[in-house]
Amino acid sequence: MKLLLEIQNASGRQAPASASLRRWALAALAGSGRDTTELTVRVVDEPEAADLNHRYRHKDGPTNVLSFPFEDPPGVPTSILGDLVLCAPVLEREAQEQTIPVEAHWAHLVVHGVLHLLGYDHEAETDALRMQARESELLGKLGYADPYAT
Repeated sequence: MKLLLEIQNASGRQAPASASLRRWALAALAGSGRDTTELTVRVVDEPEAADLNHRYRHKDGPTNVLSFPFEDPPGVPTSILGDLVLCAPVLEREAQEQTIPVEAHWAHLVVHGVLHLLGYDHEAETDALRMQARESELLGKLGYADPYAT
């Protein structure tokens, strides 16, 4: 699989290395049937995350990850998968509250976001269980603990 990855850090915070972001995204893309994938990962602070969350999801406040799938124009297939927006301060705070390594939470949210771009969702319980199982499997292969283990 060829991954064309653009990383934008609009946050004043340290983001994971591009090699880590690439590894996590590629893990989520495994088995997708895509030969080439274009993906943008944007790391933001809370004001931008809150604005995007309000504008596109009609929810107040920042969130940890937003996924924006690209829709190919009719009759013009492309390799563009979409964009992930990760809010560094929210992600770091969640990791601290959950007492998990920050790197593991970054990995989880990149995998989670890419799975959304591939069509997974968690609106219905059966879909949520399917998505969680896939995330747990992929994170295990990457060497991280199951984020849904109790």
